[in-house]
Amino acid sequence: MIKDEVLKSFSGKSAVVTGGTGLIGRRTVGILCDAGAHVRVVSLDKLTIDDRAEHIYGDLTSFEFCREVTKDIDFVFHMAGIKGSIEVTKTKPASFFVPLLMFNTNVLEASRLNKVEKLVYTSSIGAYSSAEVFRETENLEGPPMDMFPGWAKRMAEMQIKAYKIQYGMENFSVVRPCNVYGPGDNFDPENAMVIPTLMYRIYRKEDPVLIWGDGTAVRDFAYSRDVAEGVILALYHGTKTDFVNLGSGKGVTIRELVETLHLFLDFNYQFDTTKPSGFPKRVMDISLAEKLIDYHPDTSLLDGLKETWDWFVQNQDEYLKKKNYFKES
Repeated sequence: MIKDEVLKSFSGKSAVVTGGTGLIGRRTVGILCDAGAHVRVVSLDKLTIDDRAEHIYGDLTSFEFCREVTKDIDFVFHMAGIKGSIEVTKTKPASFFVPLLMFNTNVLEASRLNKVEKLVYTSSIGAYSSAEVFRETENLEGPPMDMFPGWAKRMAEMQIKAYKIQYGMENFSVVRPCNVYGPGDNFDPENAMVIPTLMYRIYRKEDPVLIWGDGTAVRDFAYSRDVAEGVILALYHGTKTDFVNLGSGKGVTIRELVETLHLFLDFNYQFDTTKPSGFPKRVMDISLAEKLIDYHPDTSLLDGLKETWDWFVQNQDEYLKKKNYFKES
């Protein structure tokens, strides 16, 4: 999806990828390394995901640390985040809200002070107000869907807008991805999202796999490599401090998701209609990203799920090496 002239522009450049061991970050690191960039991965996960990159274990809630790791850097991909299920979002909001506020503020300000050439910030669909179809010009005034993490994401977006107003800066860009899945996803059974949760339960041979609701709820599932390419394109082309959506652009029902898994995995399943299905529809409009940054995701749901499953089978315990913000200290 990324044109050669875009990839060539990263050759010999220095790039920091915060959260580079995460779902989108690791794919971004791989693409940048392939393009000949000098990549620095910053994370609290005890993982090495690409031997070609420099891996730095460090806490982004320290402003001095952020100043140090972004010094003399051309590009910053600020992708560090905290991913968890709806349940932990509701029961442990401070575990989302406080660290997100701290490391977003620190990375953005450190990058500004160090005069990095370009930065892209990965926000979230959860920063939107509730809707069925999400467009960059709509659903901006009400409270975010994901209350605490959504507000934290919005605050970082506002910080970037403040830089534009006060300093005339337009070299910081913003993307809002949807429900992203792929190799490197969080497969912790205690706080995983829908696709890794389903895969975990299938692997454990639950019989049948019980799925809440009637399967009619529609979601937008985007494959991590496609989204990583979108993030790189956003930094290259720029969004001028505004944001663009990064999704698949296609709605998939939960039933279609389960049936697609069933095409290559042998398991029994049953929908529990006594349980809620969730919001009926949530899909991203990606037409602006297609036009503005040449974003064209091309991974089919079947191919993406197969690649994710193959990775999961080989890396079931990786989540134990990742920073868990929900574990009580």
